[in-house]
Amino acid sequence: MTLAPQQVTSRSWPVRVRDVTVRYPGGVTALDGVTLDIEAGEMVSVVGLSGSGKSTLIRTINGLVPVTSGEVTVGEHTLGRLSGRQARAVRGSIGMIFQSFNLARRTTVLNNVLVGRLAHTPTWRTLLGAYTAADKQLAFEALDSVGILDKTWQRASNLSGGQQQRVAIARALTQQPRIVLADEPVASLDPPSAHAVMGDLRRINTELGITVLTNLHLLDLAREYGTRMIGLRAGKVVYDGPAATASDAVFEEIYGRSIRQQDVLGG
Repeated sequence: MTLAPQQVTSRSWPVRVRDVTVRYPGGVTALDGVTLDIEAGEMVSVVGLSGSGKSTLIRTINGLVPVTSGEVTVGEHTLGRLSGRQARAVRGSIGMIFQSFNLARRTTVLNNVLVGRLAHTPTWRTLLGAYTAADKQLAFEALDSVGILDKTWQRASNLSGGQQQRVAIARALTQQPRIVLADEPVASLDPPSAHAVMGDLRRINTELGITVLTNLHLLDLAREYGTRMIGLRAGKVVYDGPAATASDAVFEEIYGRSIRQQDVLGG
């Protein structure tokens, strides 16, 4: 299914990360002097085990986690220099997809998807649920593009895990994002659903030209769906190169151990 042309963005954002260190209270260093250039329209797999810093990297790019030192720039916006209102506006152009879906399970799929318009909607409309016809059209098109338009009026709690994650992708699409960040989006899904969700993310990248960063720990998905792979270990970049040709030895260097069965999704 082809993504709706109305959602195509001609101004996808690059990401510049310059010597970024993030230390959490208690002294844990999650990122340690990371420098990266991600060009507009790239499809990047960020790979690493739990505790490697990949979730912190995603949240730093979204402005959810402040840097201890260094600088993060998305598009023309350097995050640490923005006012609160400016930072919220930038986050409104960054679609975020989480492992846990982050849906309001008791309300309809449509209402969940329309949450993607919050940053672009006056507060009074949000409080009244008075979304415009144009907003609703964006939501319908997003649901159609991920193949679940027929679930529009169902409660989110009635959907399978794979369907719920596709609702989360549709919600991100209604933001008309410049960047999409996905933090372990398939960790709780079975292989067919995982491949379907990763296929949706790849189409967002290839058909809309949107920059997509996806955190993964599964080597076969990283190889298949990313054009570039960044490997993190203990908060440092230990690999940055093509995804498809990354050998098992590369993954063993990233993981700091031999490959195990749980490192491959299969299916």
